[in-house]
Amino acid sequence: MKNKNILITGGAGFIGSHIADTLINDNEVTIVDNLSTGNIKNLKYPNHENLNFIEADICNTDLNDVTSGIDYIFHLAAMASVPLSVENPIKCNEVNVDATVKLLKSAVDNDVRKIIFSSSSAVYGENRNMPLKETEPLMPTSPYAASKASCEVYLKSFFESYGLNYTALRYFNVFGPKQDKNSQYAAVIPNFISALLEGKQAEIYGDGEQTRDFIYVGDIVKANISACKSNFNGVVNVASGEKLTVNRLYEIVKNTLGSNLEPKYLPERPGDIKHSLADVGNMEKINLKINSGNFEKQLSDTVNWFKTTL
Repeated sequence: MKNKNILITGGAGFIGSHIADTLINDNEVTIVDNLSTGNIKNLKYPNHENLNFIEADICNTDLNDVTSGIDYIFHLAAMASVPLSVENPIKCNEVNVDATVKLLKSAVDNDVRKIIFSSSSAVYGENRNMPLKETEPLMPTSPYAASKASCEVYLKSFFESYGLNYTALRYFNVFGPKQDKNSQYAAVIPNFISALLEGKQAEIYGDGEQTRDFIYVGDIVKANISACKSNFNGVVNVASGEKLTVNRLYEIVKNTLGSNLEPKYLPERPGDIKHSLADVGNMEKINLKINSGNFEKQLSDTVNWFKTTL
């Protein structure tokens, strides 16, 4: 992508900052982020001449002004935490749903070409039809998951009603450099790494036999840009298509770091799902292919990033 005007909501966050870093040299990039979970330090080029950084909350920002002249929107701003959504479902709906509808309306008003929405595998809930296809019924088990599912419905309705192009990307368990170890969203890998680097026991919720489909943040960036370039309107799983138990993941991280510490098992968290595995066939619709064989190298790169950061 070159010579485009890009808006990234939540662009100082874990994933948003990686997208910004990738696009900033060849495009005009506007970031809107209230820095509640993001950090300006996540940006590789915080003073780049192509960057317009707006520290603001999308819930109370004039989005018509922000989206004026924008070609493409990457919408990542959200309350991205299952536990927080359970504690405060009204706030979750305000941030994740109400603000998204406002953003969609402003995108229509300003003739934005396409919006790429960061959704989540959480929308599948306890659906056991593995691997999960995008056509499966949605079974959200938390307000967070329900908010993402709601936004997907709104995206489709805006496409049908106003012709606003969109792709909703259902991320599975994302990991990589810049992930906040204090985040409550899919943060099992940074939690393991940081605990072991500090000589502490890592915590596993439940028995550790729950399975996850992990995807590297660099592949998430590729998915966003590929979806933006494609003509596809709809929903796409973004994952490796391979499952891994949390216990096995811990063993890999432990061996990578040369630690002999055993984990501490805690009760399951409300709203957490037991198993997750994606059908990744739809990724070809946005011309995306992921090499899942790179997992251990990607994990090693992530470990090394945490070593230098901590």
